Amino acid sequence: MPPIQVEVIVQNYFAEQAAEQEATEREAAEPDTSAGIQSPAIELATWESWFERWLEALDPKLSPIQAYELSLRLTDDAEIQSLNAQYRQTDQPTDVLAFAALEVESALPAAAQLEMPLYLGDIVISVETAQVQAAQHGHELRQELAWLAAHALLHLLGWDHPDKASLLEMLQQQQALLETIGETVGETIGCSSSYYQDDYQDEKQNDKTDGASLSIHS
Repeated sequence: MPPIQVEVIVQNYFAEQAAEQEATEREAAEPDTSAGIQSPAIELATWESWFERWLEALDPKLSPIQAYELSLRLTDDAEIQSLNAQYRQTDQPTDVLAFAALEVESALPAAAQLEMPLYLGDIVISVETAQVQAAQHGHELRQELAWLAAHALLHLLGWDHPDKASLLEMLQQQQALLETIGETVGETIGCSSSYYQDDYQDEKQNDKTDGASLSIHS
């Protein structure tokens, strides 16, 4: 069996904003709402390494060539609130959204599966909310982003948490995934459903819109 390979398409809202400001060589007419928000210094190679290790640990056996692809967008509260309102009819920011492609797309033909990576879906993380949550729980932004990305990956692979018991199981799996990359958010978070105390209620309200399966965590 070949080693798992993951291609991650990372879109960084803050890098896009900086490039746009540099190109226009002028200040935005409105106040910069992203001021004070850290642009996460996590390289693409690091993200891909994390997802590869997580998929190796989970061993989903979904791709015959062990090749996967997903997209990751790092954004702010305003953009994720817009997506949350559009796809879940909840007009407020959240920390992470997961659009699971496997639930809505038909399987690739057998020949294509031997040549193309399997697309798992899209992950959107609000760095603004992640920064607040990291401060609340006493760890670094890097750890919070890893925690949220691991949670979203589980949703892309079909994990759900309609009740507290399944949520606790999912959080414990997240903790195990973070340990594979040498990160931790602390036992009190990884083993307590209070970290996402309202998630199991959110799960009951999930909508499937425009062919996307959306999991919301706030």
